[in-house]
Amino acid sequence: MGDKFEPLEEHLEQFIENVRQLGIIVSDFQPQGQTVLNQKINSMINGLKEIDACKTSLAQVHVPLEVFDYIDNGKNPQLYTKHCIEKALSKNEVIKGKIEVYRKFRQELLSQLEAVYPEQIEEYKALRKEP
Repeated sequence: MGDKFEPLEEHLEQFIENVRQLGIIVSDFQPQGQTVLNQKINSMINGLKEIDACKTSLAQVHVPLEVFDYIDNGKNPQLYTKHCIEKALSKNEVIKGKIEVYRKFRQELLSQLEAVYPEQIEEYKALRKEP
């Protein structure tokens, strides 16, 4: 799985480095540095083409939009997975509690109904194959 991401990572790292170098060239621009500037711009264009070429190998990868919100907020995108797991565990505990409450309610309801309608409850238990 990680192998298909390596070319993209390499191209992105190279692109970031080119952008950094371009920023340095532009911030201290001298007219005699025009050819170097043009070369950097061309290398950035080529880098974008290489990044675009990686999209076919990553077409099946789906990233939840919330991950981009994490990135936009300056958070580590790996925290998204952690928070999703924490939310799932929390929700799981709530659901377990509800299941237990319904189980107890069912037992109490059967007990109360059995006191009032013993024959019907026996028939019901026989149909359900309950003890």
